Amino acid sequence: MLESLKRRGFMLVLSSPSGAGKTAIAHRILETEDNMSLSVSVTTRNPRPGEVNGKDYFFVDMPAFQGMIQRNEFLEHAQFCNNCYGTPREPVRKALEEGKDILFDIEWQGTQQIAENAREDLVSVFILPPSMEELERRLFSRAQDSKDTVKQRMATAASEMSHWNEYDYVIVNIDFEESVKNVRSIIQAERLKRQRQCGLASFVNSMRYQTTD
Repeated sequence: MLESLKRRGFMLVLSSPSGAGKTAIAHRILETEDNMSLSVSVTTRNPRPGEVNGKDYFFVDMPAFQGMIQRNEFLEHAQFCNNCYGTPREPVRKALEEGKDILFDIEWQGTQQIAENAREDLVSVFILPPSMEELERRLFSRAQDSKDTVKQRMATAASEMSHWNEYDYVIVNIDFEESVKNVRSIIQAERLKRQRQCGLASFVNSMRYQTTD
């Protein structure tokens, strides 16, 4: 009867103000967790150095993005810092049915949409920085954005952080390794949740009603 036990996958969402550490944590989780893959988003922003189309993002122009919205091809989509981001619906649906977990590195707007569309499959974690000063230091130290872009990201950080109480879990990213450990603990607990273990009732009943000579 053990072969009848199957687990439905879940969507693990990591959100934070830009620079608080969600992307670095996400990369470590993908390196260390079996059965966890990254949801590849569609975006209208330009690639950053080292980013690969189809691996990090699907890079499209605005007309193409709008067409996907009109065809209802997104599980969620949002605009952030003058760029659009969206999650293709069909690959996620298929993965969850196959018992695979999907990691999302998205903002609060997208998380709200997923909660509206598929709350039972969602596990959401908000990553906070230790302080605004540390957040600014991290943004400048990664040397990926211009000074004006960093200022823009800092200006929107307070608004982003106001959504912390919409998430299932909150982690203050003081120490990177400790934050990764905490996210992995969340993953293990969520994988054991009763409602995700398909066929569990039949499995238990088969043992309860077994007869012995």
